[in-house]
Amino acid sequence: MTQNTSMRGTLDQIITNASGLYEGNLIPYFQIVFYKAKNVNHPYHNFRHMMHVTYLCHDACQFYANTLNKRQMRTLLIAALFHDFDHRGTLGEDSLNILLAIRGIEKYVLPDDKPYLADIIDLIQATEYPYKTASSDLPLSQQIIRDADLSQSLNSAWIQQVVFGLSVEKQKKPLEILKSQRDFHQSLKFATEWAHTLWPHELIEAKMDEAANLLKILEM
Repeated sequence: MTQNTSMRGTLDQIITNASGLYEGNLIPYFQIVFYKAKNVNHPYHNFRHMMHVTYLCHDACQFYANTLNKRQMRTLLIAALFHDFDHRGTLGEDSLNILLAIRGIEKYVLPDDKPYLADIIDLIQATEYPYKTASSDLPLSQQIIRDADLSQSLNSAWIQQVVFGLSVEKQKKPLEILKSQRDFHQSLKFATEWAHTLWPHELIEAKMDEAANLLKILEM
């Protein structure tokens, strides 16, 4: 059973668990990411992206408050914070980035969370791209983190993050990335009811139109 009554908090409220949604708080993990992560200034896989995914996973936890228990929510949010920890921000196999993220959480996992480390790692591995397992075959928490990770192109800051950010990391021109947005959005498939509520097909089509119109403007 789901409930669509999410109230989005600010980042500090999410990190401190001001609403009491999940177990404990994320303060030590946020401090680690803030002070220790090597990728916070990358063009795309940066601090903003890690917080964006965490923010959305928290929103999904509210949506699925009658489905996920507090421990599952905590595990999901830790994985969201660390899913791109120490990402290289360059071309290459994503498996290495996943390995770096796993090494990060293995190094910094708190004693109370250590019994759930395997679950956190499974969630991080679900974000490896290209995907090895269809989203429909994943458990709910893994579907959530994958949907959250995919959604950056639908955010209001998508031009900076995706068009310019990914162009640097992929060593392509921004125009190439912009031209690729239509194909990306046409193949974009969210797995969860939560994601379909946030990003219905009409919104995805509108983003495709926005990208197409920007291309026309640039080519005038």
